[in-house]
Amino acid sequence: MEYALLGFLTGLSLILAIGAQNIFVIEQGLKKQHVFLVCLICSISDLILICLGIFLFHYFNQFFNQTVEIILNTLLILFLIHFIYTKIKTHYSEINFHNEITSISKTNIFIKTLGFTYLNPHVYSDTVFFLGNFSKNYLLNQKISFGIGAAIASFLFFFTLGYLSNYLSKYAKSEKIWKIINIFIISFMSFLILYIAKKMFI
Repeated sequence: MEYALLGFLTGLSLILAIGAQNIFVIEQGLKKQHVFLVCLICSISDLILICLGIFLFHYFNQFFNQTVEIILNTLLILFLIHFIYTKIKTHYSEINFHNEITSISKTNIFIKTLGFTYLNPHVYSDTVFFLGNFSKNYLLNQKISFGIGAAIASFLFFFTLGYLSNYLSKYAKSEKIWKIINIFIISFMSFLILYIAKKMFI
C-alpha cells in the first residue's frame, strides 16, 4: 500500500504540469469530441510507458540519447505546426457543442491523441526514465505496487480533466468565448514550439 501511494503521488505530481497533451484533452472535453476515447488513449499510453520504465529501465536507458531526443523534438515541432495551422484554418462556426460525436472522425482524434502523446520527449522522460529510475532498486512486488499507483493517478487525472472540461463546456457555447479559448490554445502551442526549439539549439 505504501508503494502504491508513493507511485500515485509521484505520478500525479509529474502529470499535473500543463503541456500540449493536457491542453488537447481539455479542448476535446470542451468540444465534446470523443472524450472517452481521448482519455482512454492517454491513460493506456501512460500505463504502457510506466510499465516499460519500471520493468525495463536499464534496457531503454542506454538507447535514449541526445540524437533520439532531437528527432522526437523535431517531429513534435512539425506536428504542433500542423496542429496550429489547422486550428487557424478551421472556422469557429463549425464547432458543435451540443453533440459528443461531431464531424471529426474517431480515426482523426485517435491519430492526434497518439501524436500529442508519443511525439513528446517529456512523456518518456517522466514515465519511462524518471519513474523507472525512481523505482529501479525496488523489489518486484514493490515495483508492481508503485506502477499500479502511478497508473491509477494517470487514469484518474485524464478522465477527470476530460469530463470536467466536458461539464464546463456549457459555459463555452458562445463564439466569443471559443475564440478566446482558440487564441489561448494557439498561443500556448506556439510558445511550446519556441521553447522546444530553444532547448534544441542552446
